[in-house]
Amino acid sequence: MTDPTTPPGSTTKPRQFRVSDPIWTAYERVCQRLGATRAEDLNAHIAAMIREHGDPQDIADLEAGLSETAHRRSRMHPGRPPKAKPDS
Repeated sequence: MTDPTTPPGSTTKPRQFRVSDPIWTAYERVCQRLGATRAEDLNAHIAAMIREHGDPQDIADLEAGLSETAHRRSRMHPGRPPKAKPDS
């Protein structure tokens, strides 16, 4: 479920998990051969698991997160408009 205390636009955070160095290195090589980064592959796997096994709330949270990510990435384009300034 989405954390209501996290402000919009800041829900993408680094996550930590343990994996041995040889496995992580092998995984990077495999992803490179497949034309993906580890992050892209992990995010795709997470989305696939939610779509396959998630309930309606899980699916809604996935869609909200994907929308947020798409919006953030669209702002990374060199010609993007400036961020809106908060009302002062």
